[in-house]
Amino acid sequence: MGTNQKYFVILGAILGWLAVIVQLVLMLENRVTPVPETVIRFFSFFTILTNTLVAVYFIMMWLGRNTKLGKWFQRAGRISAICVYITVVGLVYQLVLRQIWEPQGMQQVVDELLHTLNPLYFILYWYLYEDKSKLKWAFIPPWLIYPLVYLVFILLRGSFSGFYPYPFVHVGELGIQQVLLNSVGLMLVFVGICALYIGLGKGLNSSSQKLKTPH
Repeated sequence: MGTNQKYFVILGAILGWLAVIVQLVLMLENRVTPVPETVIRFFSFFTILTNTLVAVYFIMMWLGRNTKLGKWFQRAGRISAICVYITVVGLVYQLVLRQIWEPQGMQQVVDELLHTLNPLYFILYWYLYEDKSKLKWAFIPPWLIYPLVYLVFILLRGSFSGFYPYPFVHVGELGIQQVLLNSVGLMLVFVGICALYIGLGKGLNSSSQKLKTPH
């Protein structure tokens, strides 16, 4: 890892963990349910899970590159997969949730970290450091496992807890048919973003190779 990438990784780890930890503190301070339930609800948000994933990735690249988890994160396509997830976090917030949520004070600062700065930061990291020559269309199905498992989890838990982390999956208010339609639409968004990054990566790699080829 070069010096520039190392500094990039260190700052990413700091931003990632700062946002997640401060958000947890704020949620605990303003909780309306017992602490255990509040913590479960905290980790029921795709935003929190994905920002935590980003933070774990950066800390592994900083301090644990030679561990099993660190080596797993260094496999082909891992950066792109995480980039897909954090991109969806940013897009859904900017296009759907920002209009119905008006945080104030520290909550507003943390919200921008979680939904704007951290996604943009990781997209830049992907552009600079992903090995785009190894991206394959076959990566798309396994990349969809994480959002699919998440979706099943929140729907099952919501069915007996009554808590749904996002309004577009709230079965109690929308009905199961509409939620399933919304879920299909969201999964199509994931497929589209996956294809976008793979296609863009292949294009950038091709351009890079042409520039390196003597004329």
